[in-house]
Amino acid sequence: MKKYLIVIEKAGKNFSAYAPDVPGCIATGKTIPEVKRLFKEALEFHLQGLAEDGQEAPAPASKGEYIAVAG
Repeated sequence: MKKYLIVIEKAGKNFSAYAPDVPGCIATGKTIPEVKRLFKEALEFHLQGLAEDGQEAPAPASKGEYIAVAG
């Protein structure tokens, strides 16, 4: 099982999600739980399509970290 970092952003009244390691795979939803669920479905579909085309799934490589700054 592979684990990909996803980035969730507020987008107007919705949320959007993408994985830096999987270009072109995105999802949007009204809530964070919804966008996470929809992104998981989109990622599985995307990776299945790559496999059907004979392409390797991109390796998960991105890491996330928070940095505190004054301000």
